[in-house]
Amino acid sequence: MEKITIICVDDQREVLSAVLKDLAEFEPSFLLEDCESADEALALMDELDADGQFIGVIISDHVMPGRSGVELLTTVANDSRFIHTKKVLLTGQATHQDTIAAINKARIESYFEKPWDTEVLVNCVRTLVTEYIFDMGLDYTLWGDVLDNNIVLRRLR
Repeated sequence: MEKITIICVDDQREVLSAVLKDLAEFEPSFLLEDCESADEALALMDELDADGQFIGVIISDHVMPGRSGVELLTTVANDSRFIHTKKVLLTGQATHQDTIAAINKARIESYFEKPWDTEVLVNCVRTLVTEYIFDMGLDYTLWGDVLDNNIVLRRLR
């Protein structure tokens, strides 16, 4: 079975722990990985790609040491290996200009402000990972119990 990873990136360990806890229902169907910087996330993505694994969703904070979340997500958006990877900006400090850059340059699928609503975040990730599976042409039945059934039905029509 193909392995699909959901990556969460934030320089604050307590935020990462909270996001991973909120997304725990996706395990063991999907791998959940956490990174504390954009560079760490990019290195992990290179490693996962080299191992033949898929990166379905990347959720990133914006304000981090080194590269910002918008810079990270823009890099991902411009990497042909991750053309179908879904991108989410989860931040409490993005300016209006940062948000516009995230939409226009990083082509994010969703934006959440901290603190986030757990149910809304989980439903968003469920939708995005379902879309990723269909975009990649993977056998959706392998993950049927955790996918967004509305997306599945719409894609099968």
